[in-house]
Amino acid sequence: MTNIERIRQALGDHNCGAMLITSPTNRLFATGFSSSAGMLLVTAKGAWFFIDGRYIESAAAAIPDAHVSLVTKGATYEAQLNAVFAEHDIKSAGFEDGAITYSEYLDWKNKLKVELTPKQKLLDDLRAVKSPDDLEKIKKAQRVSERAFAEILPMIGTDITEKQLATELVYRMFKNGADDKAFDPIVVSGSRSSLPHGVPEDRKISEGFLTIDFGARVDGWCSDTTRTLCVGKPSDEMVRVYETVLAAQEAGIAAARAGVHGREIDLAARTVIDNAGFGKYFDHGFGHGLGLEVHEFPRASQAHDHIIPAGAVISAEPGVYLPGKFGVRIEDLLYITEGGCENITKLPKELLVID
Repeated sequence: MTNIERIRQALGDHNCGAMLITSPTNRLFATGFSSSAGMLLVTAKGAWFFIDGRYIESAAAAIPDAHVSLVTKGATYEAQLNAVFAEHDIKSAGFEDGAITYSEYLDWKNKLKVELTPKQKLLDDLRAVKSPDDLEKIKKAQRVSERAFAEILPMIGTDITEKQLATELVYRMFKNGADDKAFDPIVVSGSRSSLPHGVPEDRKISEGFLTIDFGARVDGWCSDTTRTLCVGKPSDEMVRVYETVLAAQEAGIAAARAGVHGREIDLAARTVIDNAGFGKYFDHGFGHGLGLEVHEFPRASQAHDHIIPAGAVISAEPGVYLPGKFGVRIEDLLYITEGGCENITKLPKELLVID
C-alpha cells in the first residue's frame, strides 16, 4: 500500500473529505518526491499533485498514483484546487495546522472554496508507523553514520578541536553515502560535556568526557546516535555516572513496546537515575520519534501522554549532566514491536577510554 493510499484510508477515520498537503516533509512522505514547491490533494476517490514547470517532468515520472498537473500564471494552485473541489463536491479539506503560518492559513481560507479544518494528527499518526521499507531506509542512514563514526575514532585526542572533529564526522557521513546530515552534530568535551545541546567550538578537545551526537540523512530518512567517550582516565565518579546512564537506558529499552504510554518508558529509565541520586540532572525526555524528521511523533517523555504504536522508531537517550563538571548521554534507535523493540543501533556502548 502506498502512502497516498494510506492517507486516503485515514480520511474517514478523521471525518475529513480531503487532505491538502503543502509541507516539503509531508509531500515527500506521501509521494516519495522531493521538491521545494508543490501541493498534494488527496480525496476518497483520487489524488492530485500540483507543481510548477521546474519540476513537472520529474514529478510526472516519480508520482504514478496521482494526477500531476502543471501550475501556471493562468492555472494557479487555487484555481486548480477549486476546480477539483467543485467537480467532486468536496465541502471541507484538512490542512497541516502544524506546518503553516497563520497568515498562510488566512490566505488559503480566502482563496479556497472549502472549509479548512486542522488535521495535522492524521499525518502525524500515519508517519509514526514505519513501513518495512521506511525501516530499511532508516537502518541505511544509521549504518552510514556508524561507519563515519568508526572512521573518526582514530582522530580523537587533545590535538584536534571540537569543530574540526565535527567537520570530519560530517565529511565522512557524506563520504559513506549520506545525502545530508540529519542535524548539526554536537561535539562537546571536558566540562562542556554537561551541555546537552552544546555547539562545537574552535578549542582543542579537553580531557574527560567527550559527547558526540550525530546523524545522517539518506533518501530523506534520518538517523540519530549519541556516544560519550572518555579522553584520559575517568574518575570513579565519572564511571559511576556513565554506568548509571547506561543502566537507565537499558531499563527504558526493556520497557519499550507497543501499547504503552511514552511516559512509562521514560519513567523506567528515570527511576534508575533517581535512585542513583542524579534525578535533578536528567532534565529532558527519554526519547523522541524519528523518521523523515529527526524529531517527530511519538515521544517518550513525562510531558507527552501518547501511546507508542507498533512500527514507531524512537530514540533511547537518557543523560546526566553535572553543571560545570561533565555530562553523559547514550543514544540508540529502537523499532517498536508488539512484544518489545529491536535496537537498530550497532555501535558498542561500553565506556571507551582514549589514552
